[in-house]
Amino acid sequence: MAHGYEGGRLDLPFVGICTFGKYPLQLDWEKIDADVAVLGAPFDLGTQWRTGTRTGPRAIREASTLFAFGHAGAYDHEDDVTYLAAENTRIVDIGDADIVHTDTLRSHANIEAGVRAILKAGALPVVLGGDHSINIPCINAFSEQEPIHIVQFDAHLDFVDERHGVRFGHGNPLRRAAEKDYVTGLTQLGIRNVSSTAREGYEAARAMGSDILSVRQIRKLGAEAVLARIPAGKRYYVTIDIDGFDPSIAPGTGTPSHGGFAYYEVLELLDGLTKRGTVVGVDLVEVAREYDAGGITAILAAQVLLNFIGRILHNRRA
Repeated sequence: MAHGYEGGRLDLPFVGICTFGKYPLQLDWEKIDADVAVLGAPFDLGTQWRTGTRTGPRAIREASTLFAFGHAGAYDHEDDVTYLAAENTRIVDIGDADIVHTDTLRSHANIEAGVRAILKAGALPVVLGGDHSINIPCINAFSEQEPIHIVQFDAHLDFVDERHGVRFGHGNPLRRAAEKDYVTGLTQLGIRNVSSTAREGYEAARAMGSDILSVRQIRKLGAEAVLARIPAGKRYYVTIDIDGFDPSIAPGTGTPSHGGFAYYEVLELLDGLTKRGTVVGVDLVEVAREYDAGGITAILAAQVLLNFIGRILHNRRA
């Protein structure tokens, strides 16, 4: 009995295995052959309040099947571009890094190994968190690469040096990144309200080469002026905390902060980055589906990532 149609199976979004975007699964990290490789990092032991982001990778993968475009890609009438068309899109999902409960350093090391395998294969790592501490091993994995400039979308600065002896939690990652000699600077966007970092953290961040803008400051400046502040022609690592978005559209996160970004504000900045330099790494963190019965947070995460990946690949070719 036939199991498909002429030209192959339809493999509609509600059918089959929930890999990211319904792209092929490659669990042998020695055989990654793609332009983009997606890695899950279901780690949430770095949280200071509400846990639950260990379910983030599964939630984002499931939501991403809504945007499984098949062979046609995704036509954007505003840009007059078809993004993610099958003939020029090579994306694989390489599964998750092993997470060991209560063992932060070992779990982080496993995440780092996954990102290093992607980089060794010459692919772009896209990492699904997990809490924001997973950015620490992601950045560690770039130690043998050319220098990078980090662009962060977040409500919180995440620049705590040490608190109660903790140096590798989700309040520390951008401080750990700034300490690396191969990180040439940071652009921290969306930072606002009661935050995870005290005044001295802001002073230290600026002293270590960070440019910090709130959502209100970004709206006053406009996207083009914000992009002009980011060094041109650099290799960008982009880290997106879902709480950078307003909780009205991203309630499923451990530390929601009102006054956040709308979807298109972030997409315009991401699109501009792909034209201003080279995006060499991405992580999206802090999706916790237990706090969002409607699943719109995971849908937002998947939509942001697929649109961003599509623009990265298109503007590389352009």
